[in-house]
Amino acid sequence: MEGLEKFQSPGKGRGLRALRRFVIGELLFSCPAFTCVLTVNERGNHCECCFARKEGLSRCGKCKQAFYCNVECQKQDWPLHKLECSAMCVFGQNWNPSETVRLTARILAKQKTHLERTESEKILSIKEFESHLDKLDNEKKELIQNDISALHHFYSKHIDYPDNQALVVLFGQVNCNGFTIEDEELSHLGSAIFPDVALMNHSCCPNVIVTYKGTVAEVRAVQEIETGDEIFTSYIDLLYPTEDRNDRLKDSYFFTCDCRECLTKEKDKDKLEIRKLNEPPSTEAVRDMIRYARNVIEEFRREICELSLDKMGSVFAESNVYMLHMMYQAMGVCLYIQDWEGALRYGQKIIKPYSKHYPPYSLNVASMWLKLGRLYMGLENRSAGVKALKKAIAIMEIAHGKDHPYVIEIKKELETH
Repeated sequence: MEGLEKFQSPGKGRGLRALRRFVIGELLFSCPAFTCVLTVNERGNHCECCFARKEGLSRCGKCKQAFYCNVECQKQDWPLHKLECSAMCVFGQNWNPSETVRLTARILAKQKTHLERTESEKILSIKEFESHLDKLDNEKKELIQNDISALHHFYSKHIDYPDNQALVVLFGQVNCNGFTIEDEELSHLGSAIFPDVALMNHSCCPNVIVTYKGTVAEVRAVQEIETGDEIFTSYIDLLYPTEDRNDRLKDSYFFTCDCRECLTKEKDKDKLEIRKLNEPPSTEAVRDMIRYARNVIEEFRREICELSLDKMGSVFAESNVYMLHMMYQAMGVCLYIQDWEGALRYGQKIIKPYSKHYPPYSLNVASMWLKLGRLYMGLENRSAGVKALKKAIAIMEIAHGKDHPYVIEIKKELETH
């Protein structure tokens, strides 16, 4: 990894540091997945091996559930697909291990055949991952034991298991260091392990962004990086205010962030904007509404979204991040039921505050511009569609690189409309 080094970051443990200057949009490094699993819902749309999205994929002749670009991809994937192929035939509709279990099974199988460091582990090996077992509560420990039971249940034929404690450590490592691969609209494609990428520490003011080209992670600068600067990515969605972000970090990664954004909380006021009323709500009323918003934030049904928006709208401005979250969920429901006009209305309300709240070159902002562009085009508003798609491309050329298949695909969309 030229121009980068592993070092001890004060107060953070291991980290990654720049040995030279990097400019915005420059590729710092790429990392092939140590192993990965395509989510079950995308089977038939993407190659099981390389995650390429294309029509006319070839089906595995035995299980009939895995799809590949060609014979080469199928042969390359067979050492890991064979872990699941026979089991899927035996269990049928009852074959349902989680992606975490599937990923862990593949790690065990690959570690057995790859005794040396792989191309994914140039500066950090999986065995060096943090597991944070000492910080797990009883609920998280029970979930790991459930995953271990599922691993034994679904993968008994092809895996030599270590002892239970070693499996507990490995699941803890996967939970803290796994990555979600997403497409250009941030739809979930699968899960993967990228050891060298996992070396980067978190900041809510990241200077790099991680994107995916198939099953390869690419890390690009989204700020100017000087020699000696630590390389920071973001582990979480940065839309939310400081307290929320740190709650999420504590729950999943067992630390709180001390970046400039968390110390100054300078964006919190805008993110928690209150409606301008003749009689401003009391501090207690605002606190109660935040609690309400956080409690309902997992609800996806459209009527719940609309009722919640009405209630929160009595106190919160439309740019408030809890309003934005609920509008995003409502937009997703509209897309699911093919209410294109409804989806467009929500997207139009979301995009401006998104652009304000998120850092520059955010994939969340690019994804929203892309959704809006495609909605405009579908509703025959070409001028608005072109404008939105160009805004998406401008961000993605920095975040993904100008030669990324997603960027090329969107440019083709512009040419054909």
